[in-house]
Amino acid sequence: MRSCVAEFIGTFALVFAGTAAIIVNDVTGGLVTHVGIALTFGLIIMSMIYAVGDISGAHFNPAVTVAFWAARLFPGRQVLPYLASQVGGALAASVILKFLFPGHETLGATIPVGSEGQSFVMEIILTFFLMFVILNVATGAKEKGIMAGSAIGAVVALEALFAGPVSGASMNPARSLAPALVSGHLDSLWIYLAAPVIGAIIAVPGCRCIKEEGCCSDMEKAGCL
Repeated sequence: MRSCVAEFIGTFALVFAGTAAIIVNDVTGGLVTHVGIALTFGLIIMSMIYAVGDISGAHFNPAVTVAFWAARLFPGRQVLPYLASQVGGALAASVILKFLFPGHETLGATIPVGSEGQSFVMEIILTFFLMFVILNVATGAKEKGIMAGSAIGAVVALEALFAGPVSGASMNPARSLAPALVSGHLDSLWIYLAAPVIGAIIAVPGCRCIKEEGCCSDMEKAGCL
């Protein structure tokens, strides 16, 4: 229960701060700026990892939870409770933002700027690198330690900086699902539900292959713990 509450709060903070930055940037005529939005996502992730990393592992992302499970670093019985907590926290944040900014059309939903195929491939690659870093700085399925929060937050901010104007740089199904549902912008939602999960799972063998010759099948031997 403590872990699920931590995941709820952490994902709430991520979606509230991150999408609020997008909304405030829109309503103030660009006062936050694209750089400010990217930094907001990176800083809130970093802060929440340091806050609850030792309690829940600070996943805040269904794709991360599924990838940890696929890597045999996270028990299957905890996957659904974590996913429910993450989606619940994200939805709560979007509902509150809808109350605060009822006139905003998208509530910070991730919407492709170019083609859907371009954004789909971009989200797979972005999430691959995010999960690759997570696997290499995490302890088991827990993102904790002196540098874990900084490394993961930096990756989120970096990818949002260059890919945000193309695909929205979601890398997180819960982050995209909540504002899409609350605002009613569901047309391209499938991209942000499928691509991050695919990218995160691909990162698991990628981590193995760089850690030990022969692509060892044991994650602990591969050094990804």
